[in-house]
Amino acid sequence: MAWTDERVELLKKLWAEGLSASQIAGKMGGVTRNAVIGKVHRLGLSGRAAPAKPQLTRKTERPHKPTPRVFSSDDDMGIDLKPIMSEPEFLEPLVLSTGDNATMNTLNKNMCKWPIGDPSSDDFHFCGQSTGSGKSYCAYHAHMAFQPAQKRERPKRPEYAIAAPTPKRAAG
Repeated sequence: MAWTDERVELLKKLWAEGLSASQIAGKMGGVTRNAVIGKVHRLGLSGRAAPAKPQLTRKTERPHKPTPRVFSSDDDMGIDLKPIMSEPEFLEPLVLSTGDNATMNTLNKNMCKWPIGDPSSDDFHFCGQSTGSGKSYCAYHAHMAFQPAQKRERPKRPEYAIAAPTPKRAAG
């Protein structure tokens, strides 16, 4: 596609009106957004009107938010507050019948593969305790490895209403 004088003038006009490069490409046809951006830069078109976006106004009505009640530690409201999951009991790493700890060579599929120590040291080993079928870790190390997802409070986005476009006055 060649940039004719007419297409360049149309580009300048649409750019001055504040249309985005994508909008200009759509109106002109046969040209991409990147081609429009490149031509705008080569022409040195910089200052332009504000982008043609609808005016957004905040809604004045806001829903009533109830005030949360704060409880003191001695006000239990009759609710038994226990941890959802108790922490499993810690078991010392397995010592094999040979008197050694579990290593890469002695691990099997039902042994805990939790690493203990520095892999570059001679005393590096694995937990080796019994695991559930198909599990990688014993109950204690699985509890450490797999933490439940924490629910995060996300700020609510303000609600906006789209205002009617303002009629443009003719120059002159």
